Amino acid sequence: MMLWSLTAGSLLLALFSLCWGAALVDFQVAQPPPVPKDAKQCTVQIFERVFAFSFGDAEVVDYTPPTDCGDPGSWAAVTLNFTVTSNGTQFDRLGILTFQNVEIWRTSTPEPTRGDGIIWTFIKDVTRFTPLFAEPGTFIMQLDNLIQPGLDGNYSTVMHATFFESSEENPPAGQANTIIPLSTLANDTGNDASVPPAFSLNVTLPQNTVELYAELFASGNGQEEFWYFNAANEFLDDLPNGVALGQGPFREVRLLVDGQVAGVAFPYATIFTGGIIPTAWRPITSYGALDLPTYFLDLTPFIPALVDGNPHNFTIDVISAEQDHTILQNWFVSGLLQVVTDPSGQPTTGNITSYSAGLFPITTTSGTVSNNGDVVINVTATRSIHVEADIVSGSGTTTHVVWSQDLQYTNIQSYLDNTDIQNVAQLSSGQVSSVHNGAPAVVDTFSYPLNINLTVLTPDGSNFTAIFDHSYDRVLTPAPFILGSTIHNHQVATGFFHTASTGNTGNGTNNNTFTYEDTAGNTFNRQVNAALNVITFDQQSGNLAPAPEPAALVAPSMNFDSSGQVRFPGNRVIGV
Repeated sequence: MMLWSLTAGSLLLALFSLCWGAALVDFQVAQPPPVPKDAKQCTVQIFERVFAFSFGDAEVVDYTPPTDCGDPGSWAAVTLNFTVTSNGTQFDRLGILTFQNVEIWRTSTPEPTRGDGIIWTFIKDVTRFTPLFAEPGTFIMQLDNLIQPGLDGNYSTVMHATFFESSEENPPAGQANTIIPLSTLANDTGNDASVPPAFSLNVTLPQNTVELYAELFASGNGQEEFWYFNAANEFLDDLPNGVALGQGPFREVRLLVDGQVAGVAFPYATIFTGGIIPTAWRPITSYGALDLPTYFLDLTPFIPALVDGNPHNFTIDVISAEQDHTILQNWFVSGLLQVVTDPSGQPTTGNITSYSAGLFPITTTSGTVSNNGDVVINVTATRSIHVEADIVSGSGTTTHVVWSQDLQYTNIQSYLDNTDIQNVAQLSSGQVSSVHNGAPAVVDTFSYPLNINLTVLTPDGSNFTAIFDHSYDRVLTPAPFILGSTIHNHQVATGFFHTASTGNTGNGTNNNTFTYEDTAGNTFNRQVNAALNVITFDQQSGNLAPAPEPAALVAPSMNFDSSGQVRFPGNRVIGV
């Protein structure tokens, strides 16, 4: 691990970018971290690694907190900067960053191009993990890459952490007293678990715990990458073999405590850059591809049952709307607990006064099969959770906590024209809230509309087009000590792709409108459009906007040598 001044760290990244100056600059539209601009900064290099044939070979590095920007843990903010370059042909790869056995960042890689290659940088706000950064520990970066004939792209990476010194003008960031992992606790690989089967871990909480918040990481991969296109089992026989996988399109991520449902998430559908039409995601990735969203629950009402000094079982699983509630392989899941303790050190007491949560959501499945073979399938789900409790701290303070979730889901799949046309229209939405003595603690109001229209143009499936129209609308306060935000992102992408033994070709467009505002008053707005790998319009504003605005990017060749990197919903893999 190396300590860099801000100037030296920035110079290193500038030189890194200069060496790849003609490369296509890929990016996910997102807000710059809301960090103090006038604070002293200290930058530490966490690791530098080329992920070539890296299956089962994660990067494992030791970390010692810097002291040049104040006492460890006293910082006003902490960010991570991840810069990656690649050249050649390669799948997109999932990245799992674990610190102190806690997953703190789930990302993925854009697919590279041959010739000048690609480069991207993402800066992530990790201030909420300050208790982890305040102690020595271990970083584990799992980025399983594969090198074989037709797949020769390495991912050359460097990661830095920047610490912002606190002051009277920039006070130390709010934080929990401790963070407990809900993970596999592995010491040589990412700490996510593959489900099914369900993942369980026994956890013993401090007996003076007075607030408890969970954060869940979850993403569908393998047979579950296009979970929103999976068909309900009762209609599989009405579709040609290989057009769709089963177990339906609905997915719920559950957190159970001692066998009881404590909270759930209806996940956002992240589209990775190799999904369906890779050229639709160059240079603008799908929203969430470089920083997958996570989900926050308030477990404070369950504290009276958890502070007896004994271990308690925490289980994370993912379920479907099918009769057996099972899914295919696989979802990668993990989580963490943000723990707030009472300064008295005395045990917490209290009672759970109300609990209403079914083991499974309420779901319906219906559909039609026309004489011409068209199949339309409709799946719905609703979920309601309500828990109340009185928490009595060792200091004598009583807090009445109300935790509720009301979630809705619809998915309509249309298989038309002998399944050459496949459309999905999905909407996940909900209202999540907790109040402590009437004051909001966790707020999550979200809407994730997803519309995909896929058309196969030739009998052999070598030519196809798609239109993607999806949004991420979320008002989120993860916990009282974590900055809240309102994000509206609308993205429309289109693409054409042709697969051939001599190399795949294609094109795409991508229009993205993004707004951000947080509870500290920071704002960021961006409208950016791309066509044929060229940025055609880019306008940024708000007090977080960089200056000057980035210049237009140069387009590399549109010929993409590729071997099997295009993935379709269902069992079909398009490519050569």
